Amino acid sequence: GGADGFHRSAGSPGGPRCMRLALVSDAWLPQTNGVVRTLSITASLLQRQGHAVEVIDPSGFRTIPCPTYPEIRLAWRPYRKLARRLAALAPDAVHVATEGPLGLAARRWCLRSGHAFTTSYHTQFPEYLRARFPVPLSLSYAHLRRFHGAAARTLVATPSMQRQLTAHGFRNLVTWSRGVDTQLFCPRAKAFLDLPRPSWLYFGRVSVEK
Repeated sequence: GGADGFHRSAGSPGGPRCMRLALVSDAWLPQTNGVVRTLSITASLLQRQGHAVEVIDPSGFRTIPCPTYPEIRLAWRPYRKLARRLAALAPDAVHVATEGPLGLAARRWCLRSGHAFTTSYHTQFPEYLRARFPVPLSLSYAHLRRFHGAAARTLVATPSMQRQLTAHGFRNLVTWSRGVDTQLFCPRAKAFLDLPRPSWLYFGRVSVEK
């Protein structure tokens, strides 16, 4: 398990509502981005509710650097090891959070074992890829439709993203909205709110695809 603590199964199995959950993600700590933040907070909250969450991320596998993002490590040929971990865990639910090598391996295991799973769409990957390489959007979206099409549900952050993906032929989409931790974010206490309107606020990395 990793030092972040999410690799250790947590929660008491005594209650009938307690579930064993497998969260498979190619993006995880120590990366800092919206996907990792969303998933790590979700895992933490699920654990507080008594569920056992097993995060499967690249730290437990042999890795290679991600093209154009060498600081990000991708699992190399992870299927056999991942399949053993999932089989040993015998999860009640599997969520495949990303479409990278681990996500592909988890999808393959679920289909082979007849285990239903969910996915989530976090990043506009076709647009991201086209910003770096001359890959047609139609080709990327076809791949993603196939990847997510096998899931029982695909979670998206906003209704606008749901409409966009529906227009590209995606099905079984449901909205997974985000929340705000009001103990950390208290805008009414900030003097900048008294500045002349309109106010524009950007959340995100400064990168070519954004």
